[in-house]
Amino acid sequence: MRKTILSVILGIAVIVGSILISKFIVDSKENRRPQPKKVVKTVFVDTVENTTVAIKVPANGNLVAKNRVELYAEVQGVLRKGSHLFKTGQSYSARQTLIKIDASEYYATVQSAKSELYNLITSVLPDLRLDYPEHFSKWQGYVSNFDLNKTTPLLPEISSEKEKFFITGRGVFSAYYNVKNLEQRLSKYTIAAPFSGVLTETLVTEGTLVRAGQKLGEFIKPDVYELEVAISKSYADFLNVGEEVTLHNLGKTKTYTGKVVRINGRVDQASQTITTFIEVSGERLKEGQYLEANLNAKNEDNAIEVDRALLTENNQIYVVRDSILDLIDVSPIYFSDKKVVLKNVPNGETIVSRPVVGAYSGMLVKVYAGASQEKVSK
Repeated sequence: MRKTILSVILGIAVIVGSILISKFIVDSKENRRPQPKKVVKTVFVDTVENTTVAIKVPANGNLVAKNRVELYAEVQGVLRKGSHLFKTGQSYSARQTLIKIDASEYYATVQSAKSELYNLITSVLPDLRLDYPEHFSKWQGYVSNFDLNKTTPLLPEISSEKEKFFITGRGVFSAYYNVKNLEQRLSKYTIAAPFSGVLTETLVTEGTLVRAGQKLGEFIKPDVYELEVAISKSYADFLNVGEEVTLHNLGKTKTYTGKVVRINGRVDQASQTITTFIEVSGERLKEGQYLEANLNAKNEDNAIEVDRALLTENNQIYVVRDSILDLIDVSPIYFSDKKVVLKNVPNGETIVSRPVVGAYSGMLVKVYAGASQEKVSK
């Protein structure tokens, strides 16, 4: 019995001791968690000054040579070798032979017709000398200067009705115009360069049988190009022919200056856009090259231009008033890729110029003093 009582007393003592030790440990532990400090964010601001903002409409397209010729065959024959190989990238000077089609057979036909004309006029001379001696000398001179290897010269000028009836009755005019028709068709066997340029497409090679109506290639003048762009009809009234346009390549490493040369008078029904043509020149420009343009569409008075990231979904922007953020309503006029043109922003208002993470109306902020405030007008 004594042992049982002793065990109970010992157990109670251990429990009480454990509680006292635990309380001592808890009371002796220091609270090392730091008190949170109030963070005041630093913001960048600008002072508003409304002014006239030039709205630039972005557009893009591919360059097309202003002077270009699609080469087609009007006759049939075998393509012969010219002064240069008929290959893409080959340059030609003005009036240099681009394409030469074998015309041996047709040339013989032309020579035969010219010979018949020569013989016909020669047979007329004796009768002309007897009946109209006053006209004989000019026709004799025509025959004397007639060269079968050269282009048929013009017939002598008719100076009287009798001479006209006499020459017409002998069939001289019909024979002459038949020869000129054959010579005109013979000239189509050779195609000369209309200007100095380069071949950009070739569809045949030497020895190919060319058929009438077949496309042979394309030839361009690589100095002046046109950029075709589609502009929203809402800005059509602000575009003018002759207006200068700034162009740049996709990487924005090259800048060019173009000029609006034509504006289509019809609105595309599907896209509701108007096609505008911009002329540009440059040594390193190539046909098919992609360029972006900025057209001066209109000038908006009493407006400012800011980053799009500063405009909230409710068409509001943040301003700073006594180190407190506040929201004001604005009227967006035009959106570009990175900028937005705003109206109804009071002059002298201090607006936030860079986005603030977690911003809200009533937020305590500190204005960045490392740089002077700039006036927003642009």
